[in-house]
Amino acid sequence: MIRHLVLFRLNEGVGRDDPRVVRGEEAFRALEGRIPEIRFWECAWNISDRPIAYDFAINSAFEDADALRRYVEHPEHQAGVGLWREFATWVIADYEF
Repeated sequence: MIRHLVLFRLNEGVGRDDPRVVRGEEAFRALEGRIPEIRFWECAWNISDRPIAYDFAINSAFEDADALRRYVEHPEHQAGVGLWREFATWVIADYEF
């Protein structure tokens, strides 16, 4: 199995209630059940107020590297990524477990 972690940081001046952010969050929350390669899916806002903390996280799992690649290339995933590019930056970690 491959764990796929993504941590998002909202750009300066962008809040969680920004309509773009709301649409972006909805787009990613909707992926569970719509992309068959997803084996585990959770996403949530960070509750830490530490200055090094990111704002939003996705924790997901895929059967193997090919399944992860199909997810990354899936049009609905790409649409969500396009939304988030407008207001955030992110880091990714993929590892076997």
